[in-house]
Amino acid sequence: MVDVDRAAEVGKRVSSRVSEEGAGWSCRQIGTFQALRPSGKSFSWLKPATLWRSRNEILALLFGDPSNGVRGRWIAARKEQGADPDFRIKPQVGDEYSFLIVGDTGEGDASQYAVVPGLLKIGQGTAFAVIASDVIYPTGSGNEYGDKFFRPYQDYPAPIYAIPGNHDWYDGLGGFMRVFCDAPALKATRMGFSLSPAGLRGLLWKKPETIDEARLAEARTRRSRPEQRATQPAPYWVIDLPGLLLVGIDTGIRGTIDREQGEWLRRVSADPRPKVLITGKPIYDRNAYHPCPIDGGGTVDEIVRDPASNYVAAIGGDTHNYQRYPVTANGRVIQYIVSGGGGAFMHATHTIPRVDVGGVREDDFRCYPLRGDSLSFYSKLYRERLRMPWLYLTPDEGLVLMSRQIGNTPPRKPGTGEGGPDGSPPAAAKPMKITARMKWAARVLGGWPMPLRLPVGRTFHRYFSELSDWDTPPFFKSFLHVSVEAGDLRIRCFAATGCLPQEVDPPLEDEIIIPLTPHAAV
Repeated sequence: MVDVDRAAEVGKRVSSRVSEEGAGWSCRQIGTFQALRPSGKSFSWLKPATLWRSRNEILALLFGDPSNGVRGRWIAARKEQGADPDFRIKPQVGDEYSFLIVGDTGEGDASQYAVVPGLLKIGQGTAFAVIASDVIYPTGSGNEYGDKFFRPYQDYPAPIYAIPGNHDWYDGLGGFMRVFCDAPALKATRMGFSLSPAGLRGLLWKKPETIDEARLAEARTRRSRPEQRATQPAPYWVIDLPGLLLVGIDTGIRGTIDREQGEWLRRVSADPRPKVLITGKPIYDRNAYHPCPIDGGGTVDEIVRDPASNYVAAIGGDTHNYQRYPVTANGRVIQYIVSGGGGAFMHATHTIPRVDVGGVREDDFRCYPLRGDSLSFYSKLYRERLRMPWLYLTPDEGLVLMSRQIGNTPPRKPGTGEGGPDGSPPAAAKPMKITARMKWAARVLGGWPMPLRLPVGRTFHRYFSELSDWDTPPFFKSFLHVSVEAGDLRIRCFAATGCLPQEVDPPLEDEIIIPLTPHAAV
C-alpha cells in the first residue's frame, strides 16, 4: 500500500499560498542540509570559466546541434551490447506504488542539497526516482558525479533513473551514459577542418572529458546497496508499470529528437495504457508552446495529444521552477508540467505574463514560486549585491504588484507576515498603495513593462540576476511525488526552502488528481 495519505497531509498547512512563513521568508533556523553538502562548495554561472565550459549551447545554436547524430551512435552501441530493443525498464512494484521526479539537480552546492532532506522524507516508500534533465552542471562531466549525484542521494534507498538535459550533452553524453547505462566511451571520430558550419563548430566545440574510472568507482560506493542499483538501457526509455507507462525522451541540446527516437516513441505510445511523458525540454513553458520537432516530420506533442496514445501528463525539466498548464486537447485534459526546481538557480516566475497559451486560463495556471515571491526575492538579491536599496520590494509588495500586473486575485492573502515587534499587524494587512518607486523597481526587475515597451528590464534581469547563485534561504526549490492508487494518478509538487520548518514539514504547493480512466481529470 502506498502511503499517499501521509504525503498528502504533509505541507498543507504552511505552503507559500497560505503564508509568508510557508514561502520561507521568516527563516529563523537554517535546515540540516548544510551538514550534508561538501564544505566550501559553491557554484556560480557568473564565472567566465563556467560560461566558457558551457559554450556548446551557443555553438549548437549558431552551427547546428550534433546531438541527434551522436545519439544515433550511442543507440547503435547499446543495441550491440544487448540492450532491450524497446529500452524497457520493469521495476518490481505492486498495483499501488509511488515515485519521485526531480529536475535540473546537479550544481553540487547549497541550492541542490537544500532539496535533499524533504525529498528523503516525502520519498519514503517510493519505488524509484527520476531525474528529469541536467543531472550535472555545467557540462555533464563524468568526473563530477561524486558531489553532484552520488553524495546528495546516497541515502535515497531506491533506484534512480534519468533523462539527459542540454548540459549533460555538453560532454557528448559520455558521463551520463557511463553512470546510468554503464556504457563505455564511444570511439573518437576524426574530422578534417572545413569552413562549413560543422567544421567551425568542431573547431570550437568543447571535447568530452576522459573519465577518471578510479574516482568514479569511489563515488559509486555511496550508492552501492543492491536496492539502489539500476542500469537503464539508453538515454531514452519506457518504465513499464502496472496501469501506467512512464516514457522518457532525450531532447539533446536544442530540444528536438531524431528520426529513430521518433519511431520508437510512436511505437511505445501505441500501447493503450495511460502514459506520462518525461522530457528534457517542457512543451509548455512561460506561456509559450514548444511542441518538440521530430527529424523527418511531426512533433512530440502531436503524439501526446493523439487520444489513441492516451497521455495524461507531460513533465519537462530545463526551466528551474514549477509550472502547470491544464490543456484541453481533443476533448481531453492533459497536464503539462514544468518541474526543474531540483537544485539549480531559480528561473523567475514574475516574468511569466498572464497565461492564455493553449487555451489555459490564468486562474487554472499554477506556478512556484508565486510571481510575487519571485519578484520580491530578486529585488532582495539586487539590493544586497548591487547596493540598490530602492529596488527592494517586500513579499507583500511583490504579491500586490504582480496581481495588479497580471490581473488576478492574489494567490496568497496580503498581510500574512509576522507583523511588527510591538504586536501590530503586518503593514500589508491594510490597503496597499502602489507607489512610483514600487512600479519602477518592478520594471527594472522585469515584472512590469517598461515605457515604450523597452526590453531593458527583462533582458537585464535574465542575463544578470538569474545567473546569480546564492547559498542562503529561501531557495524556492521543488520536486514531485507521483503515486498510483485506487485508479488515480496523483501528482504533488513539494517545496524546499532551505529553512528547517520546511524540512520538517515540506510545503505542498500543488496537487492534481488524474483518474486513469477515459473521463476528465479533476
